[in-house]
Amino acid sequence: QVQLVESGGGLVQAGGSLRLSCGASGRTSSVSAMAWFRQAPGKEREFVAAMHWRSENTYYADSVKGRITISRDNAKNTVYLQMNSLKPEDTAVYYCAARTYYSETYTNTGFYNFWGQGTQVTVAS
Repeated sequence: QVQLVESGGGLVQAGGSLRLSCGASGRTSSVSAMAWFRQAPGKEREFVAAMHWRSENTYYADSVKGRITISRDNAKNTVYLQMNSLKPEDTAVYYCAARTYYSETYTNTGFYNFWGQGTQVTVAS
């Protein structure tokens, strides 16, 4: 089992920045990839960014490229999502996800077997 806890959400003005954190515990040595997804009210959960754990290759949704960066701190078993130039359409609950098996698919919620509880991000216009 892998436990994930997100933090860092909040209210920010458009154009501002936030950094989300996702702390992992449990069988973290078995993690092969971690990702961030988000879900706005009335919408499906959508992919934001992901990182392959061993290679540190990163993947981003087109809507966030150039504004959002996924990174990690191995010593702290923590993944970050640095969000800059935030827009009102970035408003959503942001979820951290992890998987413990091999896959080359990063953008689908079905390919992650552990999830955090989510953290709310609200961008005011």
